[in-house]
Amino acid sequence: MASAPRGCGAGINSIYYKLCDLTAVWGIVVEAIAAAGVVTSSILFIILMASLSCVTDKKRKAMVAIQAGVLVCSLGLFGLSFAFIVDRYPTSCAARRFLFGVLFSGCLSCLVMHGLWLIVLQRQGPGPKSWMLCLGAVGLWLVEVIINTEWLIITVVRSPTMGGVASNPSCSIANQDFVMSLIYVMVLLLAVVLVPVPLLTHKNKQWRRDGAFIWSTGLSTMAIWVVWIVMYMYGNREAGNPTWDDPTLAVALVLNAWVFLLLYAIPEICLVTQEDPDQEQLQDGDHVYPATSLVYDNILKHPEGPLQNVYMENKAFSMDEPPTAPTKPVSPYGAFNGQIRSCVYQPTEIALIAKGFTKKDQDKMIPRARLPSLVPGSSSSLPRSHESLP
Repeated sequence: MASAPRGCGAGINSIYYKLCDLTAVWGIVVEAIAAAGVVTSSILFIILMASLSCVTDKKRKAMVAIQAGVLVCSLGLFGLSFAFIVDRYPTSCAARRFLFGVLFSGCLSCLVMHGLWLIVLQRQGPGPKSWMLCLGAVGLWLVEVIINTEWLIITVVRSPTMGGVASNPSCSIANQDFVMSLIYVMVLLLAVVLVPVPLLTHKNKQWRRDGAFIWSTGLSTMAIWVVWIVMYMYGNREAGNPTWDDPTLAVALVLNAWVFLLLYAIPEICLVTQEDPDQEQLQDGDHVYPATSLVYDNILKHPEGPLQNVYMENKAFSMDEPPTAPTKPVSPYGAFNGQIRSCVYQPTEIALIAKGFTKKDQDKMIPRARLPSLVPGSSSSLPRSHESLP
């Protein structure tokens, strides 16, 4: 029995040597990056669920389920990378073949539905409901689940036996067959790249930005897939290192999962609580009217109104008074104390009417004086008490 490599204990199973072998550093590096991705995906999912109660835009709220689906599938991709780090055995090989396409199709299906929702929103105004988005994403995802299930049953469950001992065909699949089983995922990837193209000219800035997130994520994912497919099918054989197949797939999984987080999930979560700039005014029954100032607003809106007349008439009345000590002039703006109007109680007209304070009462409370007569001697002969008030 071979001795444990440097960095691994003597009691560790040989299939887990790549997780701790210091001579094969790629396993430890990929393991560390995948573990960081698992923690990040979990934290982002908790943040997304916690901010759900703070979402005021109904359109943004409809996409929370799509973003949660991307986070869950990205978390699965980080976890699946460990199956490519450990050595091959029947369970790990079956997980590789089945979950690779299923998890990728889950992320890509959510991105496709997000792009289609934005297109419908651009053409028809109100987009579909949240349950319709989820139903469409699940439908696209189930296609890959059915394909992989059928393929796994045909190649593994009904595998031929050799000498009465069942072989392990799940680990002996050719690289070309593995890539061919992902054709549907490639179709979804092409849709993710093409669907957001019309959204780049969306009239709304925030939806144009969402389309850019989807498009950049699709382009980056396509670039990663082209590289790993070329390396997996041709590059490693040409370089004479067929053992690089597992590292190639593990690196592709981790790198692509981080692309889903950095280019799509994190920007969308940052915008999930953003208010809708196109939100229409509520109906009168649901509308909150801004508070008004009975003095300040009336002076600004009606400079020639009754308040200024009162001030002028009072000034005329004071001309008949005997000269007294100069007093501090009173400004019509004295009632305005500089505070924000929304912070001060300002009764509405309905409240004034309810208290019985009508315009007729105002006229009774405000004193009015008549101008002195221009007939000589008339103003001096009349006593002050004979001047009438209205």
